[in-house]
Amino acid sequence: MADLAKLPVTIVTGFLGSGKTTLISQLMQNPGGKRLAIVVNEFGDVGVDGEILKGCAIPDCPAENIMELANGCICCTVADDFIPTIEALMQLEPRPEHIVIETSGLALPKPLLKAFDWPDIRSKITVDGVIALADAEAVADGRFAPDVARVDAQRLADESIDHETPLSEVFEDQISCADIVLLTKPDLAGPEGVAKAKAVIEAEAPRALPIVEVAEGRVDPRVILGLEAAAEDDMDARPSHHDGHDDHEHDDFESIVVNIAPVADPADLVARIERLATEQNILRVKGYADVAGKPMRLLVQAVGARVRHQYDQPWGDRPRAGRLVVIAEHDDVDPAAIRAVLAPETVAAE
Repeated sequence: MADLAKLPVTIVTGFLGSGKTTLISQLMQNPGGKRLAIVVNEFGDVGVDGEILKGCAIPDCPAENIMELANGCICCTVADDFIPTIEALMQLEPRPEHIVIETSGLALPKPLLKAFDWPDIRSKITVDGVIALADAEAVADGRFAPDVARVDAQRLADESIDHETPLSEVFEDQISCADIVLLTKPDLAGPEGVAKAKAVIEAEAPRALPIVEVAEGRVDPRVILGLEAAAEDDMDARPSHHDGHDDHEHDDFESIVVNIAPVADPADLVARIERLATEQNILRVKGYADVAGKPMRLLVQAVGARVRHQYDQPWGDRPRAGRLVVIAEHDDVDPAAIRAVLAPETVAAE
């Protein structure tokens, strides 16, 4: 059992668009009687996830208990960012009873676990558990290992061929590090898709893991908080593709920020984002748009060609500025081509 004097920390990991922010928003509303603090690690410098969570703040998790670490990986900025953030949260009054860390969708969780070995914090906090979210529809479609049959045939013919893609490695490392897997968006996958996704996860997991279906982030907090896994002391049971490496690469992925003009019709913006996904292999788009004549900003969240949008809150005193973060594998990021689709008016003016 974990040392009860230590402050428990839950790490929430999962691929792009798997529902991490939705889960944490729900957890903030139903924390199981615990006073929470949240750390959000964004990829890209537009703090969309942090903004969403601050909009959900409640007395047991006020806005000052929600901190962002933007434009970087927590595990690569331990001394400069991560430890000071954790120490600042521990000094809050009243003191949080549980910290939840939402990692970037591109983060490898095991290097983050190693950060908890730092002397400054090891005696004060413990990793209560690692929660991995997996999009049931995406996993069932095999998007983390494109053309699996062809790749397997190549591997059998020549074992020297590397059949792993960067996306599959991220997914597999997240599953391997987890104490529990939440299978999200089961309604989109259907019963057959859910069964297939579970089979994929079970095949990738290094040990038997509980897999729980979760819709719209709704899960009993007792299922994911209070696991007492002390994961920082259990590293050998959490294998990674990057074991033995002193560091890990982030060059596989790249993000750019695109400033967009006011939108007359959200459907037009959705169509442009769908075009990016199909023509340029864009993985993720998230941010805000200014819809002409509307007092509220439009929150945009896209995973591939699946785009969700909603008016989340009034612009208020903030400048009405549309900004989108676009994330893809490094070789698929062509800033000029992306801006030509999302912000053609800026390209025309050049």
